[in-house]
Amino acid sequence: MTPQSFVHLHLHTEFSLLDGANRIDELLDRAQELHMPAVAMTDHGNMFGAMKFYQAARERGINPILGCEAYISPTTRFDRSKQGISTVAHHLTLLATNYEGYQNLARLISKAHLEGFYYRPRIDKDLLAQHAAGLIGLTGCLKGEVNGHILGEDMRKAAEALDRYRQFFAPDNLYVELMSHGVDGQTQANRQLLAFSRDFGLPVVATNDCHYLRREDAAPHD
Repeated sequence: MTPQSFVHLHLHTEFSLLDGANRIDELLDRAQELHMPAVAMTDHGNMFGAMKFYQAARERGINPILGCEAYISPTTRFDRSKQGISTVAHHLTLLATNYEGYQNLARLISKAHLEGFYYRPRIDKDLLAQHAAGLIGLTGCLKGEVNGHILGEDMRKAAEALDRYRQFFAPDNLYVELMSHGVDGQTQANRQLLAFSRDFGLPVVATNDCHYLRREDAAPHD
């Protein structure tokens, strides 16, 4: 695969606070150096860097894909009964395909902060169903709902969750997201996700969950 044929669709900038280490200008300079035609920005629960990212990418002739790794409540965004940061939200990758999608993504993230904030800025499935037009969904990392059920070896719940998400998005706008970072559980999850993609007729995308720019940045990022 050449750099020209690969586009990062799951990427965290410095605006993924205390997590992402990609400074926008340095990131886009590197993408330009590698002749990448486009780059997505999917920061955790926010779009704080959206305009800076968009303008800087356009200046370099790179197509900016605006997105977010959203936090989605397992119940409702108003539920504050759970204790512990790991139990209050699943991860879901969202990408805007057009201006309507950008507006809907902005609405979702605004509601997440104004109505759903509990440990994290959270949306819920009812809100997603109302504002999914113009959006692409990716099933997310190991902290996504589908992957969580797979790792818990509850394939019925995993299939039900995937089918529910499929109903929110336009045809072919939900992708099964595969990652391979040598993290425990990813091989197990990927194997089942590929089976689900065949069962549900869903397209597959490989992402890199990019948090820093170069290999040597791993230790300082950690």
